[in-house]
Amino acid sequence: MRLMIVGQLEGHVVAAGKIATSRGAKVTHADSAERALNALRSGKGADLLMVEIKQDIAGLIKSLQDERIVVPVVACGIGTEKELAVAAIKAGAKEYVPLPPDADLIAAVLQAVAEEQTDFIAEDPAMLKVLQMADQVAGTDATVLITGESGTGKEVMAQYIHRKSRRATGSFIATNCAAIPETLLESELFGHEKGAFTGAVARRLGKFEEADNGTLFLDEVTEMPMPPQAKLLRAIQEKEITRLGSNSPVKVNIRLIATSNRDLQQAVKDKVFREDLYFRLNVINISLPPLRDRTKDIPALANFFVKKYADANYMAPKSISDAAMQKLMMHSWPGNVRELENTMHRALLLSGDDGIDVDAIMLSGQPQAGGDDGDIDDETFKVGMVGKKLEDVERQLIIDTLTHTLGNRTHAANILGISIRTLRNKLRQYNAEGHAVPPPPVGEAAAEAASA
Repeated sequence: MRLMIVGQLEGHVVAAGKIATSRGAKVTHADSAERALNALRSGKGADLLMVEIKQDIAGLIKSLQDERIVVPVVACGIGTEKELAVAAIKAGAKEYVPLPPDADLIAAVLQAVAEEQTDFIAEDPAMLKVLQMADQVAGTDATVLITGESGTGKEVMAQYIHRKSRRATGSFIATNCAAIPETLLESELFGHEKGAFTGAVARRLGKFEEADNGTLFLDEVTEMPMPPQAKLLRAIQEKEITRLGSNSPVKVNIRLIATSNRDLQQAVKDKVFREDLYFRLNVINISLPPLRDRTKDIPALANFFVKKYADANYMAPKSISDAAMQKLMMHSWPGNVRELENTMHRALLLSGDDGIDVDAIMLSGQPQAGGDDGDIDDETFKVGMVGKKLEDVERQLIIDTLTHTLGNRTHAANILGISIRTLRNKLRQYNAEGHAVPPPPVGEAAAEAASA
């Protein structure tokens, strides 16, 4: 965990930094919001900013969003500064930490932001075999391509490999190639000089330089348009990049991990993905099985997610009844582990004091209310569709899927089997037509605004 403290290093703020250091965080300091921005632009990454309440937190968060620098902000200040604390939360701060600092609270904030497991959850033989292969290659610098259906845990596997590698003390820098507009992708990866394009207000290092001596994770690499693929191939081959607006190459030392939920060989045949880039990425291929093929992992994963969201919602952990667990085991899980996570989050919030029972388990392909056991009758479904326009059925399917993913556009697009750009275009159309569209989570709002 890399923590950057922003503000004047006085008394209680110093104490907060010492507590964070004692809990394993790597702490750096910037005495103003502007200097924090400059540090981030120059590649001095952070996993969390703890910003003194008297700083311009609203301005800092806006600048982070405008420049697509994704890092959560936590405000901190004397407990009596209630008005400033409220303003910081409204501006987008994830949390407010009162000073003097409480050691347990600091630790809880760090843990919540990290959201990392010590171990990959794997009890099914199919998953244990994959984990054994990951352990074998983790200690090397070989490029790894992780494939599998959407929601199988490809990023979690990438983080696992990074933590097991010789680069574990370096940065793990993630970029979702599907979520970044094509016009910004090259800048995101390779950085830019001041004035390189409209909006380039200062030099900014890209993900390659930020990941120097660490791991660069390219999620959904097959969604990358063809032009940036050529630059990516060169960066991998030459181990150097050139920022936009510059003629001076920069050497980089990274370990590359990429993912795809598509058939890359077919993408090559369809001429939407470069064959030479495919071979560069496919040095080691780790294929994650879908959840329906690793059912022995379902109980452990379900209980893990219940505890995770109980902690996040300040609730006591709840047990899962045998009948509810049986229902989970019998489901086909088209959305894989991500669908199970969303299901258990909902189940926790809808369950009674006695624990999570069958009624709280709402599965995809089943009605959200009513019915004896939640099953949809095929004839009822067909009758409900007859007479409707195709565009109306499509709209309802997209909005229902978005509701299922709690507004997460990327997850919904993966489940639907369409690109994130296609989904966003559809949602803009629905909004313009006056249809109710679930809002995106806070973390996705900036990306959606940038792609508008």
